[in-house]
Amino acid sequence: MKRIHRSIYTMVLILALTALSILAACAPPATPPPTTEAPPATEAPAAPSLPDLGGRIITVAVENAYPPFNMIDEATNEGIGWDYDTVREICKRLNCVPEFKQAAWDGIFPAMQAGEYDMLADGVTITEEREKIVDFSIPYVIVGQVLLVRADETSTVDEIKADANRLIGTQIGTTNEIVAKKNFPEERVKSFEDFGAAVLALISGDVDGVVIDTVSATGFMKENEGKLKIGGQLTSDEPLGFVFPPGSDLRAAVDAALQSMIDDGTLDQLNKKWGLTQ
Repeated sequence: MKRIHRSIYTMVLILALTALSILAACAPPATPPPTTEAPPATEAPAAPSLPDLGGRIITVAVENAYPPFNMIDEATNEGIGWDYDTVREICKRLNCVPEFKQAAWDGIFPAMQAGEYDMLADGVTITEEREKIVDFSIPYVIVGQVLLVRADETSTVDEIKADANRLIGTQIGTTNEIVAKKNFPEERVKSFEDFGAAVLALISGDVDGVVIDTVSATGFMKENEGKLKIGGQLTSDEPLGFVFPPGSDLRAAVDAALQSMIDDGTLDQLNKKWGLTQ
């Protein structure tokens, strides 16, 4: 009898355990407790790295007669200006060494085409005609052209145009010369080797106006306090850039550095420092 009771007890226990297993298998899965952990922070994309020129020496042509881009400081006899500050900042970012060399404007484009310099920094207007023989960087500023006159001038630009006795100065081989000859009779346009000479002729009364970029007009006005003023606007949409020999491997590196200076505000600070922008 005890064995029968034990067998029945064992069978009942097995059946009960089986039923519990079936119920557990059919039950819905437990819902996990809500998490309070913050999602992983996303990192800002890293700024693209700039080319490393490995300490390469870059020969940079400048006139040293085109304020505020480049000029000679009379106190130190050293070159100063926007070109010096900006090219040094570019080389700081690219690991290169600028070597500034004074060069005359007349003939500078054939010299660049022949590779006599690595780079020209002189407030150069980017034009389709020039792009046929040299390469340009991305623009670093947009400027206009004005008629610079003596501070006591009372005539308007149109009145100066109409007066056959009035002479206009500018610099030879520049877009300013082209604009001067479009706005004034060619026989009344006198082209000088550099703008310094044209401005001196204006102050002395040898010419009655100088066609020049807005930025440089402001630079000469500061150098000759109270003697000059802007008589009128002639154009307003000329992009300026650095110049390279055709196919130069330096162009892409300088463009990258310039873009980084645009992105972080450094170029804007330099443009304001030297009066390229307000």
